[in-house]
Amino acid sequence: MKDHEKYLHRCLELAALGIGFVSPNPMVGAVIVHQNKIIGEGYHQKYGQPHAEVNAVNSVFLRQLNAEELLKEATIYVSLEPCAHFGKTPPCSDLIIRHQIPKVVVGCRDPFVQVDGKGIEKLKSAGIEVIESVLEAECLELNKRFFTRIQKQRPYVILKWAQTQDMFFAPENGSKQWISDAISKKLVHHWRSEEDAILVGKNTAAADNPQLNNRYQPEAKQPKRIVLDRRLELSHQLHLFDQSVETLVFNEVKTALEGKIKCISLEDFDLFLPQYVLFQLYLQDIQSVIIEGGAKTLKLFIEAGLWDEARIFTSKARWGKGIKSPEITGELKSSITVGEDELVVISNKKS
Repeated sequence: MKDHEKYLHRCLELAALGIGFVSPNPMVGAVIVHQNKIIGEGYHQKYGQPHAEVNAVNSVFLRQLNAEELLKEATIYVSLEPCAHFGKTPPCSDLIIRHQIPKVVVGCRDPFVQVDGKGIEKLKSAGIEVIESVLEAECLELNKRFFTRIQKQRPYVILKWAQTQDMFFAPENGSKQWISDAISKKLVHHWRSEEDAILVGKNTAAADNPQLNNRYQPEAKQPKRIVLDRRLELSHQLHLFDQSVETLVFNEVKTALEGKIKCISLEDFDLFLPQYVLFQLYLQDIQSVIIEGGAKTLKLFIEAGLWDEARIFTSKARWGKGIKSPEITGELKSSITVGEDELVVISNKKS
Protein backbone atom coordinates (compact mmCIF):
# COMPACT_ATOMS: atom_id res chain seq x y z
CA MET A 1 0.00 0.00 0.00
CA LYS A 2 2.89 2.38 0.69
CA ASP A 3 4.05 2.02 -2.92
CA HIS A 4 0.51 2.69 -4.10
CA GLU A 5 0.41 5.88 -2.04
CA LYS A 6 3.82 6.97 -3.33
CA TYR A 7 2.71 6.74 -6.94
CA LEU A 8 -0.69 8.30 -6.23
CA HIS A 9 1.11 11.24 -4.61
CA ARG A 10 2.95 11.68 -7.91
CA CYS A 11 -0.39 11.54 -9.75
CA LEU A 12 -1.67 14.37 -7.54
CA GLU A 13 1.45 16.45 -8.17
CA LEU A 14 0.98 16.06 -11.90
CA ALA A 15 -2.78 16.68 -11.79
CA ALA A 16 -2.31 19.97 -9.94
CA LEU A 17 -0.33 21.33 -12.90
CA GLY A 18 -3.62 21.57 -14.78
CA ILE A 19 -5.26 24.01 -12.38
CA GLY A 20 -6.84 26.93 -14.19
CA PHE A 21 -6.63 25.23 -17.60
CA VAL A 22 -8.87 22.14 -17.58
CA SER A 23 -12.17 23.47 -16.18
CA PRO A 24 -14.94 22.35 -16.41
CA ASN A 25 -13.09 19.03 -16.51
CA PRO A 26 -11.37 17.66 -13.40
CA MET A 27 -7.62 17.77 -12.82
CA VAL A 28 -6.17 14.29 -13.32
CA GLY A 29 -2.69 12.80 -13.16
CA ALA A 30 -1.54 9.34 -14.28
CA VAL A 31 1.63 7.35 -13.65
CA ILE A 32 2.61 4.04 -15.25
CA VAL A 33 4.90 1.75 -13.24
CA HIS A 34 6.78 -1.37 -14.31
CA GLN A 35 8.75 -3.37 -11.72
CA ASN A 36 8.78 -0.45 -9.27
CA LYS A 37 10.01 2.00 -11.88
CA ILE A 38 8.02 4.84 -13.47
CA ILE A 39 8.10 4.30 -17.21
CA GLY A 40 5.57 6.97 -18.17
CA GLU A 41 3.44 9.74 -16.72
CA GLY A 42 1.08 12.48 -17.81
CA TYR A 43 -1.71 14.80 -16.77
CA HIS A 44 -4.75 16.50 -18.29
CA GLN A 45 -3.19 19.73 -19.52
CA LYS A 46 -6.02 21.66 -21.13
CA TYR A 47 -9.77 21.34 -21.62
CA GLY A 48 -10.55 19.52 -24.85
CA GLN A 49 -7.09 17.99 -25.10
CA PRO A 50 -5.99 14.41 -24.26
CA HIS A 51 -6.68 13.08 -20.78
CA ALA A 52 -4.01 12.08 -18.28
CA GLU A 53 -4.09 8.37 -19.19
CA VAL A 54 -3.53 9.14 -22.87
CA ASN A 55 -0.56 11.39 -22.13
CA ALA A 56 0.91 8.80 -19.76
CA VAL A 57 0.63 5.97 -22.31
CA ASN A 58 2.06 8.21 -25.05
CA SER A 59 5.03 9.04 -22.82
CA VAL A 60 5.78 5.31 -22.47
CA PHE A 61 5.97 5.00 -26.26
CA LEU A 62 8.25 8.04 -26.40
CA ARG A 63 10.59 6.74 -23.70
CA GLN A 64 10.64 2.95 -24.16
CA LEU A 65 11.59 0.86 -27.19
CA ASN A 66 9.48 -2.11 -26.05
CA ALA A 67 6.52 -0.07 -24.88
CA GLU A 68 3.79 -2.57 -25.85
CA GLU A 69 5.42 -5.39 -23.87
CA LEU A 70 6.05 -3.21 -20.83
CA LEU A 71 2.46 -1.97 -20.72
CA LYS A 72 1.21 -5.57 -20.60
CA GLU A 73 3.13 -6.02 -17.33
CA ALA A 74 2.59 -2.56 -15.84
CA THR A 75 0.32 -0.84 -13.34
CA ILE A 76 -1.31 2.48 -14.16
CA TYR A 77 -2.08 4.82 -11.28
CA VAL A 78 -4.78 7.44 -11.86
CA SER A 79 -6.00 10.07 -9.39
CA LEU A 80 -9.56 9.85 -10.76
CA GLU A 81 -11.55 6.96 -12.21
CA PRO A 82 -10.85 6.53 -15.97
CA CYS A 83 -13.75 7.75 -18.08
CA ALA A 84 -16.03 5.29 -19.86
CA HIS A 85 -17.83 7.58 -22.30
CA PHE A 86 -17.10 9.45 -25.51
CA GLY A 87 -16.80 13.20 -24.91
CA LYS A 88 -14.27 15.46 -26.56
CA THR A 89 -11.90 12.48 -26.36
CA PRO A 90 -12.43 8.66 -26.47
CA PRO A 91 -12.90 6.69 -23.23
CA CYS A 92 -9.69 6.21 -21.23
CA SER A 93 -10.93 2.86 -19.92
CA ASP A 94 -10.93 1.60 -23.54
CA LEU A 95 -7.34 2.80 -23.94
CA ILE A 96 -6.22 0.82 -20.87
CA ILE A 97 -8.03 -2.29 -22.10
CA ARG A 98 -6.59 -1.96 -25.61
CA HIS A 99 -3.02 -1.86 -24.28
CA GLN A 100 -3.76 -4.76 -21.90
CA ILE A 101 -2.49 -2.98 -18.81
CA PRO A 102 -3.27 -5.60 -16.14
CA LYS A 103 -3.66 -3.44 -13.03
CA VAL A 104 -5.22 -0.03 -12.35
CA VAL A 105 -4.98 1.85 -9.04
CA VAL A 106 -7.59 4.60 -8.69
CA GLY A 107 -7.57 7.49 -6.21
CA CYS A 108 -11.32 8.16 -6.20
CA ARG A 109 -14.43 7.57 -8.27
CA ASP A 110 -15.77 10.14 -10.69
CA PRO A 111 -19.27 11.39 -9.66
CA PHE A 112 -20.09 12.52 -13.20
CA VAL A 113 -23.19 10.53 -14.16
CA GLN A 114 -21.65 9.23 -17.40
CA VAL A 115 -18.70 7.79 -15.47
CA ASP A 116 -19.50 7.12 -11.76
CA GLY A 117 -18.27 3.54 -11.48
CA LYS A 118 -18.78 2.69 -15.15
CA GLY A 119 -15.09 3.05 -15.98
CA ILE A 120 -14.11 0.77 -13.11
CA GLU A 121 -16.75 -1.81 -14.05
CA LYS A 122 -15.63 -1.80 -17.67
CA LEU A 123 -12.03 -2.44 -16.58
CA LYS A 124 -13.04 -5.27 -14.25
CA SER A 125 -15.21 -6.85 -16.96
CA ALA A 126 -12.11 -6.93 -19.17
CA GLY A 127 -10.25 -8.90 -16.51
CA ILE A 128 -8.19 -5.98 -15.22
CA GLU A 129 -7.43 -5.80 -11.49
CA VAL A 130 -8.69 -2.52 -10.02
CA ILE A 131 -7.66 -1.15 -6.63
CA GLU A 132 -9.77 1.78 -5.44
CA SER A 133 -9.70 4.58 -2.86
CA VAL A 134 -5.96 5.09 -2.46
CA LEU A 135 -5.38 8.59 -1.03
CA GLU A 136 -9.09 9.14 -1.61
CA ALA A 137 -9.37 12.18 0.70
CA GLU A 138 -6.49 13.94 -1.06
CA CYS A 139 -7.94 13.14 -4.48
CA LEU A 140 -11.35 14.48 -3.46
CA GLU A 141 -9.76 17.67 -2.09
CA LEU A 142 -7.83 18.30 -5.31
CA ASN A 143 -11.02 18.26 -7.38
CA LYS A 144 -13.34 19.96 -4.88
CA ARG A 145 -14.33 22.46 -7.57
CA PHE A 146 -15.31 19.74 -10.05
CA PHE A 147 -17.17 17.67 -7.46
CA THR A 148 -19.09 20.71 -6.18
CA ARG A 149 -20.26 21.61 -9.67
CA ILE A 150 -21.33 18.04 -10.51
CA GLN A 151 -22.98 17.22 -7.19
CA LYS A 152 -24.50 20.59 -6.24
CA GLN A 153 -25.09 22.15 -9.68
CA ARG A 154 -23.24 25.31 -8.76
CA PRO A 155 -19.64 26.53 -8.81
CA TYR A 156 -17.25 26.17 -5.91
CA VAL A 157 -17.55 29.51 -4.10
CA ILE A 158 -14.55 31.26 -2.55
CA LEU A 159 -15.17 34.40 -0.50
CA LYS A 160 -12.21 36.79 -0.30
CA TRP A 161 -11.74 40.02 1.60
CA ALA A 162 -9.23 42.07 3.56
CA GLN A 163 -9.96 43.67 6.91
CA THR A 164 -8.20 45.85 9.45
CA GLN A 165 -7.14 44.66 12.87
CA ASP A 166 -10.27 46.26 14.31
CA MET A 167 -12.49 44.48 11.74
CA PHE A 168 -13.23 47.22 9.22
CA PHE A 169 -13.69 46.36 5.57
CA ALA A 170 -13.82 49.71 3.72
CA PRO A 171 -14.06 53.45 4.41
CA GLU A 172 -17.54 54.77 5.17
CA ASN A 173 -17.36 57.44 2.45
CA GLY A 174 -16.93 54.89 -0.36
CA SER A 175 -13.38 55.96 -1.16
CA LYS A 176 -10.72 53.47 -2.19
CA GLN A 177 -8.19 52.55 0.49
CA TRP A 178 -5.94 49.50 0.39
CA ILE A 179 -5.81 47.26 3.46
CA SER A 180 -3.61 44.31 2.48
CA ASP A 181 0.07 44.70 1.55
CA ALA A 182 1.83 44.14 -1.79
CA ILE A 183 2.69 40.50 -1.12
CA SER A 184 -0.92 39.67 -0.29
CA LYS A 185 -2.08 41.41 -3.47
CA LYS A 186 0.34 39.33 -5.53
CA LEU A 187 -1.07 36.14 -3.98
CA VAL A 188 -4.62 37.26 -4.80
CA HIS A 189 -3.63 37.77 -8.43
CA HIS A 190 -2.20 34.24 -8.51
CA TRP A 191 -5.51 32.91 -7.14
CA ARG A 192 -7.29 34.59 -10.02
CA SER A 193 -5.38 32.43 -12.50
CA GLU A 194 -6.61 29.29 -10.69
CA GLU A 195 -10.33 30.04 -10.70
CA ASP A 196 -12.87 30.43 -13.50
CA ALA A 197 -14.43 33.73 -12.51
CA ILE A 198 -14.48 36.69 -10.10
CA LEU A 199 -17.66 38.36 -8.88
CA VAL A 200 -18.23 41.84 -7.45
CA GLY A 201 -21.23 43.98 -6.69
CA LYS A 202 -22.14 47.25 -8.39
CA ASN A 203 -20.85 49.50 -5.62
CA THR A 204 -17.41 47.86 -5.62
CA ALA A 205 -17.23 48.10 -9.41
CA ALA A 206 -18.12 51.82 -9.31
CA ALA A 207 -15.89 52.78 -6.36
CA ASP A 208 -12.77 50.72 -7.14
CA ASN A 209 -12.98 50.39 -10.95
CA PRO A 210 -11.26 46.96 -10.67
CA GLN A 211 -9.75 45.10 -13.61
CA LEU A 212 -10.29 41.70 -11.93
CA ASN A 213 -7.39 40.13 -13.79
CA ASN A 214 -4.01 38.60 -13.02
CA ARG A 215 -1.57 41.39 -13.77
CA TYR A 216 1.44 39.57 -12.29
CA GLN A 217 1.08 36.66 -14.72
CA PRO A 218 -0.38 38.16 -17.90
CA GLU A 219 0.43 34.96 -19.82
CA ALA A 220 -1.80 32.94 -17.45
CA LYS A 221 -5.46 32.25 -18.07
CA GLN A 222 -7.55 35.27 -17.10
CA PRO A 223 -10.78 34.71 -15.16
CA LYS A 224 -14.19 35.67 -16.42
CA ARG A 225 -15.65 38.74 -14.72
CA ILE A 226 -19.06 38.91 -13.10
CA VAL A 227 -20.87 41.95 -11.74
CA LEU A 228 -24.27 42.40 -10.10
CA ASP A 229 -25.81 45.56 -11.59
CA ARG A 230 -29.56 45.42 -11.03
CA ARG A 231 -30.58 48.38 -13.20
CA LEU A 232 -27.54 48.46 -15.52
CA GLU A 233 -26.32 51.73 -14.03
CA LEU A 234 -22.56 51.17 -14.29
CA SER A 235 -20.57 53.27 -16.76
CA HIS A 236 -19.19 51.33 -19.71
CA GLN A 237 -15.99 53.35 -19.30
CA LEU A 238 -15.06 51.07 -16.38
CA HIS A 239 -12.34 48.45 -16.81
CA LEU A 240 -14.97 45.73 -16.46
CA PHE A 241 -16.36 46.63 -19.87
CA ASP A 242 -13.09 46.83 -21.81
CA GLN A 243 -14.00 43.68 -23.83
CA SER A 244 -10.70 42.00 -22.85
CA VAL A 245 -12.43 38.92 -21.37
CA GLU A 246 -15.95 37.56 -21.11
CA THR A 247 -17.93 39.61 -18.59
CA LEU A 248 -21.32 38.58 -17.21
CA VAL A 249 -23.64 41.33 -15.96
CA PHE A 250 -26.55 40.07 -13.87
CA ASN A 251 -29.46 42.51 -13.95
CA GLU A 252 -33.25 42.77 -14.08
CA VAL A 253 -33.46 44.80 -17.32
CA LYS A 254 -32.36 42.67 -20.28
CA THR A 255 -30.59 39.62 -21.64
CA ALA A 256 -28.23 40.55 -24.46
CA LEU A 257 -24.80 39.88 -25.90
CA GLU A 258 -22.59 42.87 -26.71
CA GLY A 259 -19.20 41.55 -27.82
CA LYS A 260 -17.73 39.88 -24.74
CA ILE A 261 -20.27 41.54 -22.45
CA LYS A 262 -23.12 39.17 -21.63
CA CYS A 263 -26.12 40.72 -19.86
CA ILE A 264 -28.24 38.12 -18.06
CA SER A 265 -31.63 39.12 -16.69
CA LEU A 266 -32.69 37.32 -13.51
CA GLU A 267 -36.23 36.59 -12.35
CA ASP A 268 -35.89 38.27 -8.98
CA PHE A 269 -33.21 40.43 -7.39
CA ASP A 270 -34.97 40.54 -4.00
CA LEU A 271 -35.37 36.82 -3.33
CA PHE A 272 -32.87 33.99 -3.85
CA LEU A 273 -30.38 36.17 -5.72
CA PRO A 274 -27.31 34.05 -4.79
CA GLN A 275 -29.14 30.91 -5.87
CA TYR A 276 -30.15 32.38 -9.23
CA VAL A 277 -26.63 33.70 -9.88
CA LEU A 278 -24.87 30.45 -9.02
CA PHE A 279 -27.24 28.33 -11.11
CA GLN A 280 -26.67 30.59 -14.11
CA LEU A 281 -22.90 30.25 -13.60
CA TYR A 282 -23.34 26.47 -13.49
CA LEU A 283 -25.16 26.66 -16.83
CA GLN A 284 -22.23 28.70 -18.19
CA ASP A 285 -19.80 25.87 -17.26
CA ILE A 286 -18.16 28.04 -14.60
CA GLN A 287 -16.70 25.65 -12.06
CA SER A 288 -15.35 28.09 -9.46
CA VAL A 289 -15.85 31.73 -8.53
CA ILE A 290 -14.10 34.15 -6.19
CA ILE A 291 -16.48 36.66 -4.62
CA GLU A 292 -14.44 39.78 -3.85
CA GLY A 293 -17.09 42.16 -2.57
CA GLY A 294 -18.36 44.47 -1.46
CA ALA A 295 -19.63 43.84 2.01
CA LYS A 296 -23.29 43.64 0.93
CA THR A 297 -22.55 41.12 -1.81
CA LEU A 298 -20.43 38.94 0.48
CA LYS A 299 -23.15 39.05 3.13
CA LEU A 300 -25.74 37.82 0.59
CA PHE A 301 -23.80 34.61 -0.03
CA ILE A 302 -22.87 34.14 3.62
CA GLU A 303 -26.49 34.45 4.78
CA ALA A 304 -27.61 32.03 2.05
CA GLY A 305 -24.94 29.54 3.18
CA LEU A 306 -23.73 29.39 -0.42
CA TRP A 307 -19.99 29.43 0.03
CA ASP A 308 -17.32 26.75 0.36
CA GLU A 309 -14.31 28.59 1.73
CA ALA A 310 -13.42 32.09 2.88
CA ARG A 311 -9.95 33.57 2.51
CA ILE A 312 -9.55 36.54 4.84
CA PHE A 313 -6.55 38.84 5.11
CA THR A 314 -6.16 40.82 8.35
CA SER A 315 -3.71 43.71 8.33
CA LYS A 316 -2.02 45.39 11.28
CA ALA A 317 -3.79 48.67 10.53
CA ARG A 318 -6.50 50.07 12.80
CA TRP A 319 -9.01 52.53 11.37
CA GLY A 320 -11.33 53.12 14.30
CA LYS A 321 -14.29 53.49 11.94
CA GLY A 322 -15.57 52.35 8.57
CA ILE A 323 -17.79 49.65 7.07
CA LYS A 324 -17.69 46.58 9.27
CA SER A 325 -16.25 43.36 7.84
CA PRO A 326 -18.59 40.45 7.14
CA GLU A 327 -19.08 37.99 9.98
CA ILE A 328 -18.55 34.34 9.21
CA THR A 329 -18.32 31.04 11.06
CA GLY A 330 -16.89 27.76 9.88
CA GLU A 331 -13.98 25.39 10.31
CA LEU A 332 -10.49 26.92 10.36
CA LYS A 333 -8.44 25.22 7.65
CA SER A 334 -5.25 27.25 7.92
CA SER A 335 -3.71 30.42 9.32
CA ILE A 336 -0.46 31.78 7.90
CA THR A 337 1.46 35.04 7.67
CA VAL A 338 1.63 36.62 4.21
CA GLY A 339 3.89 39.66 4.16
CA GLU A 340 2.58 41.92 6.92
CA ASP A 341 -0.88 40.31 6.91
CA GLU A 342 -2.44 37.27 8.50
CA LEU A 343 -4.34 35.00 6.11
CA VAL A 344 -6.94 32.61 7.47
CA VAL A 345 -8.87 30.11 5.37
CA ILE A 346 -12.24 29.00 6.72
CA SER A 347 -14.24 26.08 5.33
CA ASN A 348 -18.04 25.90 5.28
CA LYS A 349 -18.86 22.36 6.25
CA LYS A 350 -22.59 23.02 5.87
CA SER A 351 -22.49 24.02 2.20
